[in-house]
Amino acid sequence: MDTQSHETNLAEPPFIPDWIPATGIQLRKAGVQFDAVRVDGDTGRQVADALAKMTGGDPGPVVEEANGRRAVYFLVPAGSTSHRTWPDGVTRLTAAPNRISYVPVPALGGQTWPLSWRYRPGADGRLVHALLLRSALHSQG
Repeated sequence: MDTQSHETNLAEPPFIPDWIPATGIQLRKAGVQFDAVRVDGDTGRQVADALAKMTGGDPGPVVEEANGRRAVYFLVPAGSTSHRTWPDGVTRLTAAPNRISYVPVPALGGQTWPLSWRYRPGADGRLVHALLLRSALHSQG
């Protein structure tokens, strides 16, 4: 009789970062898991798509807003936006002494309007590369 236990071949659930809410929308404090770079309107969408082309379709997590200023939020590593010049029209959401910023983050599914994922977070947990983002922004200008 074979006494070894056999593992069943169950697929592991996809990796979902703990900063993504299970439902709805939550604000995340910048400087903890990530910072963000906000670019409003069509420019933000064009930059996101240019980044996707530069990275083979996986630029890292990018959130877009459907109303108001139609903001696009590029989630970048915490601290990666400081000590760099950024083009006009770019808002850095970071943490600093006497400064707190919050970044809106939608769930991966369900009712999250007016926010949605233009590019979802990858299984590897990688964020948008700040220098690639900066390069893409400068090339749009």
